[in-house]
Amino acid sequence: MLEHGGGQREAAARYQIPLADWLDLSTGINPQGWPVPPLPPAVWQRLPENGDGLEDAAAAYYGNSSLLPTAGSQAAIQMLPTLLPRATVACVSPLYSEHPEAWRRAGHKTRFFSSGALPRALAAMTPYVLLCNPNNPDARQHERETLLAAAGQLRQRGGWLIVDEAFVDPTPELSVTALAGTTAAPNLIALRSLGKFFGLAGARVGFVFAGQELLGRLAEALGPWSVSGPAREVARLALQDGAWQTAARQRLGAASERLRQLLAPFGEVRATALFATLTSPLAGELHEHLARQGILTRRFDSLPLLRCGLPGDEAGWQRLTAALKDWWTA
Repeated sequence: MLEHGGGQREAAARYQIPLADWLDLSTGINPQGWPVPPLPPAVWQRLPENGDGLEDAAAAYYGNSSLLPTAGSQAAIQMLPTLLPRATVACVSPLYSEHPEAWRRAGHKTRFFSSGALPRALAAMTPYVLLCNPNNPDARQHERETLLAAAGQLRQRGGWLIVDEAFVDPTPELSVTALAGTTAAPNLIALRSLGKFFGLAGARVGFVFAGQELLGRLAEALGPWSVSGPAREVARLALQDGAWQTAARQRLGAASERLRQLLAPFGEVRATALFATLTSPLAGELHEHLARQGILTRRFDSLPLLRCGLPGDEAGWQRLTAALKDWWTA
């Protein structure tokens, strides 16, 4: 199993700090997620069914009805490579490590290009190009027009563009989801998740946007009831709550800038609305310094990166600020 953020129990044992005393900033999940109301008993007692309004709510929110709900985007990440002809995939990296791992397990070859080198990835003439936008973990962003042009270039040679947009909800102007699988971009596959912006990682709800033929094969491969009834209901309600979405985007934008400014003295910082990534040769040392004070961030063994999520309240902000100030005297 690959390592991910959110390993509080392991950190608690390693640093001998009680679990309840940790400030977890390792995941990039909205710490003030959508407030889940009490759910009707029927969603617990009946098997999930299509036609419950989830697909309609998702089509309205994402602007595209060519979709399939999945148990988080992770289910699609693991299954999609098994449904496409084996070939070479150009990965714009560094990227979420489950992507290349899933392609390799399915028998594909992987090639890696730096996250600023999409033109080089396209020039490699591979059948597939894969990227995250905004990118996880280095927070680089690709403009929507750039990605649509890349999809068009790949289409001319029968290729596919796969875009993981797990972190794009706060910046919808970057998204290509609305065109994925349509006649305008039939070779474009977009992955979305309710885990990050909506803060519903535990619900395990995501969506794949692609052409109907591929979605049909994916549905067959995943089998029935791949998303639970309670999760479907929570997702439907969250996707319909436009007032919360607008307020959350405003709040996250301000919080992201605050975090960027906190980390700026320590090196180069790129930020999304949900996390900031510090590039510095001291990233590993800073991760250890924060961990010894019960603040969990995400470090990457092979890269000089430190990814830091948003504190959920003012007490968390003050704790992070104090710990960063202590770095200079530690």
